[in-house]
Amino acid sequence: MAKRVRQVLQAQRAKTARESAQLSRVAARARGAVRRLRTLTGRQITVAATALVVVAAVAVAGFLVFRDDGRPPIPDTRARHYTDVDACLLTGKKGITAGTTAAEVWQGMQDASLRTHARVSYVPVTGEQSAANARPYLNGLLQRSCDVVLATGRPEVEAAAQAAPQYQKVGFVLVGADAESGEGSGHGGSARRQPTNVTVTKTGDGLRAEVAGAVERAVDAQG
Repeated sequence: MAKRVRQVLQAQRAKTARESAQLSRVAARARGAVRRLRTLTGRQITVAATALVVVAAVAVAGFLVFRDDGRPPIPDTRARHYTDVDACLLTGKKGITAGTTAAEVWQGMQDASLRTHARVSYVPVTGEQSAANARPYLNGLLQRSCDVVLATGRPEVEAAAQAAPQYQKVGFVLVGADAESGEGSGHGGSARRQPTNVTVTKTGDGLRAEVAGAVERAVDAQG
């Protein structure tokens, strides 16, 4: 036991001696630095300080540039480039609420946008659900230079069918049974030949894909 105590005491003394020697060396270096600084002129001190600042700035910049913390790079949200073509949807007052025909049409438009890079948007007709009330909303889309106009809902389809012959450079996609029967044509609802800039799509299974295809064809025609 006494031997172990002596060994501990000797180790502590050795550690203290090492620490004292290190402090002496540090103090000696500090005194030498002070003596050297006293021999420098004001201009030399300014130059030395400027050099230290430059070295520090370079070191920090290099660290920021070359460090790798393992995290994936943040994607550039502006990476996607759209073509100068707009596809616009006119809907009833419910807009593109889930479960509606308009929601499925909107999905088809988004699919087409991924392939063609056309911009897509929609506008719901609020207030009275009639062709007369839908027409100002439709006019707003046409004035916005929408290249392709889709319509879903009886009043919206009727308004679009009436406007289509006057806007031959715009592609119209009419969705639903009302479009197929020729509602709003001014012939009592009887079927008639659609203008060449009008595409009629049926509701039901496959509507999303059919709308996507119709929009893609209309966008291609604009090119």
